[in-house]
Amino acid sequence: MSRASFLDFQYNLSQRKYLRKPSRMFSRDRQNSGLKGAILQPNDDEMRQVFDKFDSNKDGKISQQEYKATMKALGMGNFVHEVPSIFRVVDLDGDGFIDFKEFMEAQNKGGGIRTTDIQSAFRAFDRNGDGKISAEEVKEMLGRLGERCSIEDCRRMVRAVDTDGDDMVNMDEFMTMMTHSLRHV
Repeated sequence: MSRASFLDFQYNLSQRKYLRKPSRMFSRDRQNSGLKGAILQPNDDEMRQVFDKFDSNKDGKISQQEYKATMKALGMGNFVHEVPSIFRVVDLDGDGFIDFKEFMEAQNKGGGIRTTDIQSAFRAFDRNGDGKISAEEVKEMLGRLGERCSIEDCRRMVRAVDTDGDDMVNMDEFMTMMTHSLRHV
């Protein structure tokens, strides 16, 4: 799996919390014009949430099976054949698992999140490919990740990000939301 695909996957997971907690989202007047081509770095708390989503049995380490299951849930099943290669690179102590320290080391070596990674995350949510994310698409993606959310809650999440009033999240709105807590590196 390319570094971008690995980061896409990590980022898809880490950013779900903003959809569940609209109060933590960006203010509606923030512009993202300076972000094109930027490299952004998620904080440790966000990466812990990503790690915890991979670690479905909560034993403090990610197995190849857990990694594959989460990839499939995100619609990235076509990359599961690359998991052994990823583990050969990321599993620094050779125990067959990825612990949080190794997970963070892989993130740091990856150089952060690029705007193209955020665009890939957008496409993962935009299941019908129309360039906008609906409440139904949010509900579907959260369901694939094992999260339960009512359609009304998903509509509230979308409205919290929607700045143009069309009850959908477009790429600009998504980019603004996703870069909320990232720092430029």
